[in-house]
Amino acid sequence: MTTITATMPVSKPARWVGRILSGLVIVFLMLDGAIKLVPWPVVTDTMDKMGYGSSETLARSLGVITIVCTVLYSIPPTSILGAILLTGYLGGAMASHVRIGSPLFTHTLFGLYLGLMLWGGLWLRDRNLRTLIPFQR
Repeated sequence: MTTITATMPVSKPARWVGRILSGLVIVFLMLDGAIKLVPWPVVTDTMDKMGYGSSETLARSLGVITIVCTVLYSIPPTSILGAILLTGYLGGAMASHVRIGSPLFTHTLFGLYLGLMLWGGLWLRDRNLRTLIPFQR
């Protein structure tokens, strides 16, 4: 068995799959953050249904947090920090869905799906993360 290390090059297909996965996560989270900045009635109504009230200030704050963390994720030197912060954010969203009894596979686990794409894309494109989390083959 060999361990993937920083000395092993990242293949072009793996790097591109990682970029595509990361790109999808970035686009989704930037749009999610942007609609919270407005905030449209659908945002405040959803927040109210989740038990947080229909506060436009809270919606805007969450939008700013989402955008800042996503920008950190999208910049290579700060991508691991951004991934860690977004993981916490997505975990909070999942906990909120568990608390109100949202459907498991469509709502509650959506944060998990997004987190897997986020970390999977980063792992495929970042040698430093491959060194930190080495999978054996």
